[in-house]
Amino acid sequence: MIHSIRGTRGMAVAPHAAASQSALAVLREGGNAIEAMIAAAATIAVVYPHMNSIGGDSFWLLHVPGEAPGAIDACGAAAQQASRAWYAERRQTQAIPPRGGIAANTVAGTISGWGAAYALSRKALGGRLPLTRLLADAITYAREGTPVTTSQSMLTAAKLSELHAQPGFAETFLDAGGVPPAGSRFFQPRLADTLERIAKAGTSDFYRGELAQSLASDLARVGSPLTARDLAAHRAQLVDPLRLIHSAGTLFNMTPPTQGVVSLLILGVLDALHIRDVPQGSADYVHLCVEATKQAFLVRDAQLTDPRYMKVPAQSLLAPEHVRSLAQRIDHHRAAPWGARTQAGDTIWMGVIDDAGRAVSFIQSIYHEFGSGIVLPGSGVNWQNRGCSFSLNPAALNALEPGRKPFHTLNPALAQLSDGRTVVYGTMGGDGQPQTQCALFTRAIEYNMSPQAAISAPRWLLGRTWGQASETLKLESRFDAGVVRELSERGHDVEIIGAFDETVGHAGMIIRHADGILEGGADPRSDGAVAAY
Repeated sequence: MIHSIRGTRGMAVAPHAAASQSALAVLREGGNAIEAMIAAAATIAVVYPHMNSIGGDSFWLLHVPGEAPGAIDACGAAAQQASRAWYAERRQTQAIPPRGGIAANTVAGTISGWGAAYALSRKALGGRLPLTRLLADAITYAREGTPVTTSQSMLTAAKLSELHAQPGFAETFLDAGGVPPAGSRFFQPRLADTLERIAKAGTSDFYRGELAQSLASDLARVGSPLTARDLAAHRAQLVDPLRLIHSAGTLFNMTPPTQGVVSLLILGVLDALHIRDVPQGSADYVHLCVEATKQAFLVRDAQLTDPRYMKVPAQSLLAPEHVRSLAQRIDHHRAAPWGARTQAGDTIWMGVIDDAGRAVSFIQSIYHEFGSGIVLPGSGVNWQNRGCSFSLNPAALNALEPGRKPFHTLNPALAQLSDGRTVVYGTMGGDGQPQTQCALFTRAIEYNMSPQAAISAPRWLLGRTWGQASETLKLESRFDAGVVRELSERGHDVEIIGAFDETVGHAGMIIRHADGILEGGADPRSDGAVAAY
């Protein structure tokens, strides 16, 4: 894919075409960008189940022309029972396991995000479409079945040994005990019933209604520390996003506990280094992007956690003097040592812009592929394992505490440019997210590449992402051999991966130009598409 899609009245992009189409259908019916994104979020949770679920978390960035952007934090906190002593009683003293009931230790916040967004749509944007309409596509796909993607089939096979014994996994995600082949029909009747109940009873039923009681009972049976009390206490939060003043305009991203500040720091450092003067795709370009990433990750590892536990406000980390100090640490000719451990994660990112210019950048996740692996029998909900990122070391930055929010790799991005353009962009992929955001923004904005060209161009990844354990600098094989050689000579530990490798994420971007024309791109590494009219 090399050509961007254009439209005038509305556009959506998602890593699965069905989600883009669900959003577009809502836009065509007069729905706004928030309503369209709720429809897309519900559909993607059904058709891309290895990447996300209603048993996970979500974050929203929202922009209405003429108003300051806002954000929704729909991250669930650790259970009140989830203490270090509780894990010690279960012979877990070194680390929280990534699979099973004791990994399902945080509230799933994503449905609360849908609810908060829906309320905002009604109150501030004149939204009129009912939840029954917005969730209709997802309910149909879950009940009547949807084709298994190659990505789902491959990830099921790759992780089968650690997932097949988890409660409810085989019954839900396997086909007669085996991996479902790509193209086969995948049914989720219990999830269809759950979505139908949410559509009729409202999103709060997930936390404080009959559905909440079912979830709590099933979570207890699989050994989770979560209770009905934890669900009832949860609320999505409306927050002001982080902002970075950039030479191209103002860039926005999500507040902690996400790594949104990392994405902004990378772009701020590159702006200070005048990245636009460096040839795109050159060894200098990749080197500076990677070295900026290292500096931002060091800040993350020292500072970012649940904002209630941070020593400094996250916005202060984006102060111009701090950004410049990080830029001054970068050696243009030599790679800094890198021994840190980066984080993996499965996620989806989606974007929508409607005919009034209202924009949504949205991300939804269950952390690792298939989350904790457990599927609750009453509801068919696959619960996340985001809480396995907590440390059982009380001195750690992200130490486990009851009621604490886990650190999130998730971070949706949005920019308002000085020339009148609005941009939404993002990707899945753990610590690859800020790196791919860097590639998308610099290519599309600094080098004036089209969104599709920026997405399709070869990408890199420092460290781990989903399905990978190595900490190398991974380069897609389409990079020029001379670039690869020069990066190695500068001290980068280079590893060559596939030409269009899912390791570097499933990205998307929409640009609304000053004249109202919409231009978008979807990732050929995914099952995604841009839908527009």
